[in-house]
Amino acid sequence: MTQPAAAQTDVVTGAFSYSGAAIARELHAAGHRVRTLTGHPGSAPAGSDIDARPLDFTDPAGLAESMQGAHTLYNTYWVRFPHGSVDYQVAVDNSRVLFEAAQRAGVRRIVHTSITNPSPDSPYPYFRGKAAVEQILAGTGVPYAIARPAILFGGNGVLVNNIAWLLRRVPVFAIGGRGEYRVRGIHVDDLARLYVTLGAGDDTVTLDAVGPQSVTFREMVDAIRAAVGSRAVVVGAPAPVLFSLSSVLGAALRDTLLTREEYRAMADGLADSAAPATGETVFTEWVAAHGADLGRAYANELDRHFRPARTARAA
Repeated sequence: MTQPAAAQTDVVTGAFSYSGAAIARELHAAGHRVRTLTGHPGSAPAGSDIDARPLDFTDPAGLAESMQGAHTLYNTYWVRFPHGSVDYQVAVDNSRVLFEAAQRAGVRRIVHTSITNPSPDSPYPYFRGKAAVEQILAGTGVPYAIARPAILFGGNGVLVNNIAWLLRRVPVFAIGGRGEYRVRGIHVDDLARLYVTLGAGDDTVTLDAVGPQSVTFREMVDAIRAAVGSRAVVVGAPAPVLFSLSSVLGAALRDTLLTREEYRAMADGLADSAAPATGETVFTEWVAAHGADLGRAYANELDRHFRPARTARAA
């Protein structure tokens, strides 16, 4: 009697986090077994069948062993902003360690998360770092696909949720300048479906991971404001004022709300793309349908990635 073929095993970095969790769900739906490399191997949800291994960049041999037998590595590892001893150069070096370990383990394909508009000549360290990681990946010899999202929405994402959280509570919401810079996000589930499709291919490809709708930042805030029923007045503010307000709120929330680089890169148009859509979910339609749930609890970036879990701030 013919035995059924064993399910393909894939590795996802951060499968208990945000985009990694969405990718893991899509892989499970496709019948794949999922192994994760995570900085929090003890944080697996109850009943999870994901095989959790440490994402320990000081142990390249252990990383390679953890990826033995895997077909595809789905990499979401990066840092949003420098914190403590971890900066963008450290993230680049860690990415090199990860890719080299995947190569030694015999991983057959890597699907990697980058960013729209990376460049080695960018004035922004985040975008230079992302470009450097793309170059490292290209030099491994492992077939790969690179997806470049700008921002993600949906699920338990931070950006849209926290804008909604603030709009529910503050009488005045400040945006940088007139907010005419454009943002082209992709729903996290659309991103996950794209990744699984890319993982099943065998060609080398780099593409922007973007939804069908580009909106100005002001339009994005206005859509969230309407969806949550906020009466906050949205006003434009000079960049120094915006950074001061962000710092004060960040100190009160023990978090980093916005960095200078994030704002200036967005104001320079780096969160937009003219590429064909790779996702289907229309941002403004999704926000309108989910306004009742948005911003009910604050999503703390530092709690998620750098501190032990704390109880979320509820409405």
